[in-house]
Parts: sequence; C-alpha cells; structure tokens
Amino acid sequence: MLVAAAVCPCPPLLVPDVAAGAAPELDAARAACTDALGVLAASRPDLLVVVGPAEQSGRGRHPQGARGSFRGFGVDLDVRLGGAKPASGTGEPLASGVSERELPPSLAVAAWLLERTGWSDAPIEGLGVGEPLAAERCIQVGEEIVAQAERVALLVMGDASACRTLKAPGYLDERAEGFDAEVARALGTADVAALKALDADLAYELKASGRAPWQVLAGAAEGAGLGGALLYDDVPYGVGYLVAAWS
Repeated sequence: MLVAAAVCPCPPLLVPDVAAGAAPELDAARAACTDALGVLAASRPDLLVVVGPAEQSGRGRHPQGARGSFRGFGVDLDVRLGGAKPASGTGEPLASGVSERELPPSLAVAAWLLERTGWSDAPIEGLGVGEPLAAERCIQVGEEIVAQAERVALLVMGDASACRTLKAPGYLDERAEGFDAEVARALGTADVAALKALDADLAYELKASGRAPWQVLAGAAEGAGLGGALLYDDVPYGVGYLVAAWS
C-alpha cells in the first residue's frame, strides 16, 4: 500500500555544484524538496521506490547502492542510491557488476536529494521509466510497485513543460501554461484520476519529462486515500518545476 509520496523536479541544476553561480536561483526548490522528503521519512515505509524519466540505457530497475554521476555535466561528483548498502531485500552486498549500470540523471538527482537529507529510513530501489511508456502501462507499473511491501513510499522525479518562455529549451508554446496548471492542481490535490488522464502526446510535445512517472504514481495511489499539498510551483529557465507531498 502507498503510504506517502514526494514529487520533485529532476534538473541537474538542483545540485549546487552543477548550477555553480546560478545555484541560489533554485534554493526555494531545494528547500521544498527537503520538506517533501521529510513527509516520506515521517511515513515510516518498509520500502522507498524512486521513479524518474530515463533514456533507453537507464530504463528499468536500479538496486540500492547503484551509482550515479554528474561528470557529464562537468562536475566531479558521484552519488549512490541510498548510499553504498546492500541491494534491497537481499542483506548481501551488491553482486559484482550489478551496480555498474549508471543511474539516469533523474535518479542521480534523487540520490543526491536523499544523501542531502540523510535518508536511512528504509530500503530503496530505483526505477527508470521511458517517456513513451503508455499511460495504461505506467498505471500497471504503479500497481506492481505497491504490491512489493506492506508500506511503500514513492519519490517521483520529473519536470513539467519545457516550453513556458521564449528562452525555454522547447521555446514558447501557448499550451504549456494550461498543461502545467492542471498538473500542479492534480499533484496539489492528489487527484489520481486527473493524473491518469494526462495527454501523453501533449506532454511529449511540451517536453514534460514527468508525465510517465506521475502516471506511475497515479497507479500506485489508487485507493490509498492520500491527500496532497503543492509545495513549489515556478518556471525557472522556462521549465515548469513542481514539488508536492502526498500523505
């Protein structure tokens, strides 16, 4: 059963070493992420699953202790998902080669957030999901996740549209503001039906990387009766960044 969820954006710029001189611009977003992770810790889960968008090489499951890196962004910084601990549920060190597959950037950002807040409350595993994953499959994945343990928490990584301004990565798209507003409303009110109904084609056109992870959350949260709170909603760099907590 899902007992709590935190929704956070996943730009590597959340990591101050990556943002460098621009780091203060996302201080409020980092603070909101910390608050959201506090809700996860307070829920005392048996298992934390981190879900984030991933390219082909990063899709699928990533065990506790899997390594991520920000070297591709010009920073000599490595992280591990939940620290260098045994794989979830095994009680044994990771087998040789298990953690060699690097975390996708979204899960590396999540690992950094968890290290920053000193997460040690429950076993962790990661799941990278592809942008094209159909809504029905996302929902099914969410249902499968919450069947893994009696008390499951989710850390859901993903950005809203990247088309909010002329200088945004996707340039300005007039549809982006309305799309982001609906996502913010759904996340802030734990509206599972609204998340399930998100238009995957529109999300793709607006470069919203969070669509599939949000729909995994919707599948996991069905029937859980959680309430939501929107902790952050802004568009730095023309990209929609949202932070929410469900409990």
